[in-house]
Amino acid sequence: MNFRDFSQLASKIKNLPLPGEASHFKMAPEFRLEELRMARIKKKNTKKAAVLALFYPNEQDLTHLLLILRKTYKGVHSNQIGFPGGKVDEVDKDLKSTALRETHEEVGVSPDKVNIIKSLSEVYIPPSNFEVQPFIGLSDTLLSFVAQESEVEKIVEVKVSDFLDDTNLFSQRLSTSYAENVDVPAFRFNGHVVWGATAMMLSEIKELLNQVL
Repeated sequence: MNFRDFSQLASKIKNLPLPGEASHFKMAPEFRLEELRMARIKKKNTKKAAVLALFYPNEQDLTHLLLILRKTYKGVHSNQIGFPGGKVDEVDKDLKSTALRETHEEVGVSPDKVNIIKSLSEVYIPPSNFEVQPFIGLSDTLLSFVAQESEVEKIVEVKVSDFLDDTNLFSQRLSTSYAENVDVPAFRFNGHVVWGATAMMLSEIKELLNQVL
C-alpha cells in the first residue's frame, strides 16, 4: 500500500477504542497468560518504558513498519526483535518523549520527523518488571536509519502488506532464558520470529488497522 493512502486511513484510528488485553492475549504464550493474571495481584514498583511503532514510506512510497533486532547481552530481551524504545529517563517529560528520544538514539530518526497518532494499551513484562507504553507514529519523509552500535544489531523493515498478512502468523516451540520448550504464537517477518510483548503490541496495532484499511 502506498504511504499517502495508508497515512490517511491510519489517522482514523485516533478515535477508535483500544482492543487492549483481548488482542494482547491472542499473541501471549500460555505460560505468560498465567503470569499476567498473577501480575494484576502482585505487581508493584514497576519500571516504566515506552516504544514506537513507526510507519513510513520507502523509496517506492510503499508503507513499512520499523522493527529492530537487539544485540546479544545478559538480559531477558537479548537478541530479540522489538520496537525502538526503552526505559524512562530523567530528561523525559512524559512517555511519548521517552519513545521519541529512544527512537532517535537507537535508529537515528529525529522526533520532529514523527507524528504520534495514538497511544496504545500498556503491556506488562513480568520477567523484567517493566510496564511498556507503545505509541503509533507516522513519518511522511524518506528516512535514513542509523543503528545505535551498542544496542541495535540490525534494522528490520517490514512491508505493511506482510504485517497484515495472516499467513505470517504461526506457532513455534522456543526455549528462552526463563522458559524451556514452550509453544508461542508469533509473527514471521523477513526471516525473523517476533513473539512475546512485541507480538502482543503488534496484535493490537493490527486489529486497529484492520478496522480502517
